[in-house]
Amino acid sequence: MPSAPAPSIATVGALRASGHVQRSLRAELRENLLAALAEGRDPWPGLHGFESTVIPQVERALLAGHDIVLLGERGQGKTRLLRSLVGLLDEWTPVISGSELGEHPYEPVTHASQRAVAEYGDDLRISWKHRDERYSEKLATPDTSVADLIGDVDPMKVAEGRSLGDPETIHFGLIPRSHRGIVAINELPDLAERIQVAMLNVMEERDIQIRGYVLRLPLDVLVVASANPEDYTNRGRIITPLKDRFGAEIRTHYPLRIEDEIAVIRQEAHLVADVPDHLVEILARFTRNLRGSQSVDQRSGVSARFAIAGAETIAAAALHRATAQGEDEAVARVVDLQTAVDVLGGKIEFETGEEGREEEILTHLLRTATAEVVRDRLAGIDLGLLVEALDIEGRSVVTGEQVTARDFLAGLPPLGESELYDDVCARLDATTDGTRAGAIELALEGLYLARKVGKDSEDGETTYGG
Repeated sequence: MPSAPAPSIATVGALRASGHVQRSLRAELRENLLAALAEGRDPWPGLHGFESTVIPQVERALLAGHDIVLLGERGQGKTRLLRSLVGLLDEWTPVISGSELGEHPYEPVTHASQRAVAEYGDDLRISWKHRDERYSEKLATPDTSVADLIGDVDPMKVAEGRSLGDPETIHFGLIPRSHRGIVAINELPDLAERIQVAMLNVMEERDIQIRGYVLRLPLDVLVVASANPEDYTNRGRIITPLKDRFGAEIRTHYPLRIEDEIAVIRQEAHLVADVPDHLVEILARFTRNLRGSQSVDQRSGVSARFAIAGAETIAAAALHRATAQGEDEAVARVVDLQTAVDVLGGKIEFETGEEGREEEILTHLLRTATAEVVRDRLAGIDLGLLVEALDIEGRSVVTGEQVTARDFLAGLPPLGESELYDDVCARLDATTDGTRAGAIELALEGLYLARKVGKDSEDGETTYGG
């Protein structure tokens, strides 16, 4: 949403009188980026894990005025990074009212706009375009045509009586219409090679050719693209001449730190219930374990969307339980993690030879992630009394999809005057029934993974015991 209303200036004469100075697109991006850096303002909000790797490369490319292609596996934030470029544009920019390509009033490029400037002079009407309107995005598909990206002869204009030699019979495509803006092409290798060839002149000489017409339009456009690495995609490739015309080829990556992985989940997931931090961390570590597993096809990657969808799934499981069982609050617990495995297994590409072991691999890596979080968050807490109550005294604790937090807490074995339960809850900042049940359930799962207590699961019910 615009943070300020558009200027009220409505004519070229008033624009000149205001002292407005025209800047090229690349100069605009460069100067606005430098201003943000000088002010200490982050021009890349919402991007995590790229601060010392990808972002500096992108900033250098923009300062150099280069077109950019981002190479990386799925779910690494390539599209989000490209969309963030909009924030470096001026919030409002003047355009000739009614111009097809949104030309600057000082520099018309089409015949129609040049005639309008000559005819009206300082009385030429202008409009203001918001920066969001100066970003165009196209998902490349094999059926994308030259007409979609560059343009074609408009048969309707020919039918009106104009000759085929009239340049105004041309209907411009996405790239010319992005004049004075940014055009992003996602999954660039999916474009047929002949379509990629059509982009060569646009990116180097900045002119376009349509059915034999050569239009020397001084297009002021920044072309950015995303692509999967060539050793992954089997659908196509970026032709060498086109790769050569991109000034910067930047490799993206998944978050390197667990903190960044967690931040991405918290930022992107739309949660319908409370998902405590320790569960989000388990999902983040689970995702990272999948990326390091030899059983998973790492060429296809494990998208950040996997962990995001996992968080949304366990939140939905918590809401389902709370609604069905009449709980006052919906809070996810460890028992809900299995729902993520059941639903999300299809999002992972496994190596050939692992057929039939998919659920086993996922369950093992999830347990590994859970054990890591238990060691990290409950380190130093002696759970011996709880082990003694379950193992020696023969007590058990029941949880599951239909067990409310209150019933779970009521079924915990008494530990005398020990404050063990309170210590576990304090460590995980658990204060309500739902969060306390989740914290103690994590401790029980940790004891099971350490082979100190038993666990039996069937019919949606899980029992921890000796």
